[in-house]
Amino acid sequence: MAKATKKQALGRGLSALLKDPSNDITNANDKNADKIVGNVVDLNLADIEMNPFQPRTSFNEENLRELASSIKELGVIQPITVRKMGFNKYELVSGERRCRASKLLGLETIPAYVRIANDQESLEMALVENIQRQDLDPIEIALSYQRLIEEIDLTQEQMSDRVGKSRSAITNYLRLLKLDPIIQTGMRDGFISMGHGRALIAVDNLDKQLDIYQQILANGLSVRETEAIVKAEKSGNTLPRKQAKTTKLPTELADATEKLSQVLDTKVNATVDAKGKGKLTIAFKSQKELERIIKQLNA
Repeated sequence: MAKATKKQALGRGLSALLKDPSNDITNANDKNADKIVGNVVDLNLADIEMNPFQPRTSFNEENLRELASSIKELGVIQPITVRKMGFNKYELVSGERRCRASKLLGLETIPAYVRIANDQESLEMALVENIQRQDLDPIEIALSYQRLIEEIDLTQEQMSDRVGKSRSAITNYLRLLKLDPIIQTGMRDGFISMGHGRALIAVDNLDKQLDIYQQILANGLSVRETEAIVKAEKSGNTLPRKQAKTTKLPTELADATEKLSQVLDTKVNATVDAKGKGKLTIAFKSQKELERIIKQLNA
């Protein structure tokens, strides 16, 4: 407990140093820069601007409330990272969810690592930090890789070093961007896996891609079954279409499924056979989201 208090006091002391006009630090070689850069500093949230290069554009409100609840109990465990823009002005590099959740709680300060970086370095840090998140879908990762190549001018070999992934893994993600946008959206929403997407890439014709994609959704095809259809398509043969085991949902069931989807804030699918037996499928993108859904169902 004493250690935590000491750390917080140190953060406040460094924060006071940053607010002293005679110690304004704009360069890594400036006086006292070594005391600030790389250390945890308590910064006013009001002095921090959001990162215009943030790769992530959507933030789940329920997840933010859960994070806010965690911060209320335990504090901000992992400091955010900012870059200094001027006297008492900072721009967020990573940690926007922590910032948003802290503001929801009405907190005035947040622990932060202070960096001195130009726009390109800031974008690179934000993209690399985003790629290493655990809850990203394959298309989000692929888009971040593409931005590192196009906007930072990194080669795949350089990017491999930055993110700790093999060149072949990076290539596999980038190839997903060749898929029809509808299929990319399906992957982002969790309707198909990256394995399905990699199989569909082998089909050059986008209309045929979409046709096979619809078969996957309608019949719940596995990755292996999808690969077999793609292989037959490329060889000029056509496998007999797998017959759908479901029938059209009754209006009442379709309405109930839609309401459940809205309540749980996630995609809910229902299927029913000719005998009236059905199956409910609830989509989730991470372990944390699954725990949230289970908590709501038990409420």
